[in-house]
Amino acid sequence: MTTTERSLPLCVDLDGTLIATDLLWESTFTLIRTRPMEAALMPIWLLKGRANLKARIGERVGVDARLLPYRAEVVDYLRGERARGRWLVLATAADRRLAEAVAEHLDVFDEVVASDDGRNLKGREKLAALQARFGAGGFDYLGDSRADLPIWEAANKALIVRTDRSIERRAAAVCSPSLIFDGAGGGPKALVKALRPHQWAKNVLVFVALIAAHQVFHLGPLLKCGMAFLAFSFTASAVYILNDLLDLESDRRHPRKRRRPFASGAASIPAGVGLIVALLGAATAAAAFLPPSFIGLLILYLALTTAYSVYLKRKLMVDVLCLAGLYTLRILAGGAAASIVISPWLMAFSMFFFLSLAFAKRYTELTAAEGSLEKIPGRGYWPMDLELIRSVGPTSGYLCVLVFCLYLNSPDVRTHYGRPEVLWLSCPLLLYWISRIWFLAYREQLDDDPVAFALRDRISYLIGGAMMVVLGASL
Repeated sequence: MTTTERSLPLCVDLDGTLIATDLLWESTFTLIRTRPMEAALMPIWLLKGRANLKARIGERVGVDARLLPYRAEVVDYLRGERARGRWLVLATAADRRLAEAVAEHLDVFDEVVASDDGRNLKGREKLAALQARFGAGGFDYLGDSRADLPIWEAANKALIVRTDRSIERRAAAVCSPSLIFDGAGGGPKALVKALRPHQWAKNVLVFVALIAAHQVFHLGPLLKCGMAFLAFSFTASAVYILNDLLDLESDRRHPRKRRRPFASGAASIPAGVGLIVALLGAATAAAAFLPPSFIGLLILYLALTTAYSVYLKRKLMVDVLCLAGLYTLRILAGGAAASIVISPWLMAFSMFFFLSLAFAKRYTELTAAEGSLEKIPGRGYWPMDLELIRSVGPTSGYLCVLVFCLYLNSPDVRTHYGRPEVLWLSCPLLLYWISRIWFLAYREQLDDDPVAFALRDRISYLIGGAMMVVLGASL
């Protein structure tokens, strides 16, 4: 590089270029999570233009620049240029407050050119601002999107972060890129991962009512429960994505969750929003074949899971009760889909059983923070709560076994089973499985989701098989 070339400032885009995300989308979801009532005003703010929208959001929420998914190759390049004396400019359409937070954190930029209350610096608006500052062709520019095409065309040199092949082709039509960084995300694979299809296994709970009523081989109810499974799975995935979008900052603080598609920047936030809409449409189509009572429970499930993602999961005890209730709601919905009345015994058993698992989930999160004196990010618990959870968690599990024992001594059991005494063999199996889950949690050998753990655990499958043998022998 000659002295003349080096003297030209390098202007660097922020969203999608320096970081693998978009700060307007991120701050929008932060506003929804922290100030939902004010978030409802966003359409009104937008009437006065995108610059006004960004400014109003920027006034209310900030960004922790330390946690953003920076493109390491780009940052290393910028540090090298700065070390050689290059004048670096952060030129972005993001709100100035957010851009300055990023610039302060990285400490490589000499200047920030960003959107403010009256001007949205995107595309040709950004080009006009850069030309007014440095003159025509008086700068090099590093960007990543179609909005950067006129800037690349007018810049002295064009540097590109290739987020997909089409960007490279479009840029080549207007300029000769001097340097290309590979910024491709996870693509469709990242979006599929965001769906968490492995979590769909939890929705097999909609078949519990069918099994308990001994109608598992009846084709009509079985098909209806199958449609219920699809409706719940699509809805659950939509809420998982919403949860990830609302929890970007807290996920990035977590040693494992920071690798999730949206937190890491492997999947784009707009693609996630579009996927939410598509999934809810698919869930509606599946639910259309089922009774109105099921549709009502599915809407309740959606409302509760959304409330959980936005607010309830941050409240002490309310979060675990909500989790346990959502599992039980799946059982109720399966009964509604197949027109089967759910036994109060099954309701009581499932509530205590899933409450224990919900406590186990929180326990594993707290053990990761043990020794800290601070509240767990995004949760209503402190590390000092571990001792109490060690008591109430297993106790809830043992209470579900007690409910099962009381059921075995009730007259109701005789109406469904020819040899109900055989069902007593289920008790030691349940006690063993619940106790083992908590031993593993205590030893920090349990994933933060015990249900997901059980779906990969060989011993859980063996116990489940033994339970099915006992059930079959008792009929």
